[in-house]
Amino acid sequence: MHSQNKLKKAFTILAFLAVGFLFGQQPYKRTLKLMGSRFDITVVAKDSLEANGYIDLAVNEISRIERLISSWDENSQTSEINRNAGIEPVKVDAELYNLIQRAIGISNLTDGAFDISYASMDKIWKFDGSMKEMPSKESIQNSVSKVGFHNIVLDKENSTVFLKLDGMKIGFGAIGKGYAADRAKDLLISKGVVSGIINASGDMNTWGRQPDGKEWKVAITNPMDKNKVFALLPITDGAVVTSGNYEKYVNFNNVRYTHIIDPRTGYPATGIISVTVFAPKAELADALATSVFVMGKEVGLNRIEQLPKVECIIIDDKGNITKSKNIQIERP
Repeated sequence: MHSQNKLKKAFTILAFLAVGFLFGQQPYKRTLKLMGSRFDITVVAKDSLEANGYIDLAVNEISRIERLISSWDENSQTSEINRNAGIEPVKVDAELYNLIQRAIGISNLTDGAFDISYASMDKIWKFDGSMKEMPSKESIQNSVSKVGFHNIVLDKENSTVFLKLDGMKIGFGAIGKGYAADRAKDLLISKGVVSGIINASGDMNTWGRQPDGKEWKVAITNPMDKNKVFALLPITDGAVVTSGNYEKYVNFNNVRYTHIIDPRTGYPATGIISVTVFAPKAELADALATSVFVMGKEVGLNRIEQLPKVECIIIDDKGNITKSKNIQIERP
C-alpha cells in the first residue's frame, strides 16, 4: 500500500510538471505558400526564437517533399516516372516508392474512386464559367482512357515504378499535401515540440493540446454559407480534411457537377457538396475525402465505417448532414 501511494505521488508530480511545462509556453503561427497552397504552421514553444526554428524545420521538410513528388518540377522523380511512361521502369527513393504503394492500396480500398493516375486525364471539364454545354459522351470516355492504377507496375526488389501506357501520368494532388503535413508533424514531434497544428489549405493535422490544456478545435464550414461554421470538433492527435464543391461546379440539365471527377468514368461527382474525414494521418484523410465524393453518400459512408479510427461528415446537395456513427458534433 505504501509503495502504491509513492507511485501515485510520483505520477501526480509528473502530471503537474507536464501541465506546468505547457503553461510556460504559447502558440506561434506562420502563414506561407508551399506546394502551391496556403500553409498555416502553428507550434507551441517558449519564445518566438524557438518557435521560428521549429517552423523553419517544418518548411524545409515540406519543401523537400514537394521536390520529390511534384509533377510540375521536371527534375522531380515523379516527372521522371511520367516521362518514361510506356518506355521503361524508373528507380526511385524508398520514400516515393512507399507513398505510391500506399496510394495503390487506397485505390484498391475505394474500388478506384481514388487513383493517382488521374493525372493522365484529359482536362475537358472547365469550372471557370467558360463551359456552355456538356462534353460529348465519347470525349468523356476518351478523357480517362489512360487512367487506371492497375497499369502502375511496382518492383519492390529494385525500387522501380513503371507506367505501362504511353502518355500515362501520376500526380499527388489528392494526397500530397496531407503526406507533407504528416511528415512535418512527425519531424517536429521528434524534435520535442509538444503541441501544434499544420493546416495545409484545410488539411488539418494536430498533436498535443493548447497551452491551457484544452483540446484544439476544428471548425467545419457550412457549405451553404462558407462564412459560417456549423460544427466545432475537438481533435488532439490526428488529422481532419474537408473537401468541398461549393466553389467549383457547373450546372447542366438541373444537375450540379463538381470539380471532383470520377477517375473511372470521367464524369464529375454529383449529390454531395462537402465531405469531412477524420483519420490518424492526413495522407489517408486527404485521399478518403476525395474518394467519398466519388463513391457517393451510401457507399462512401459504408466504406468509412469499416476503417478503424476513421470517421466522416457528409453534406449532400439538399443540405442534409450524414455522419459516421462515432462522431459527436458540437455546435458553435
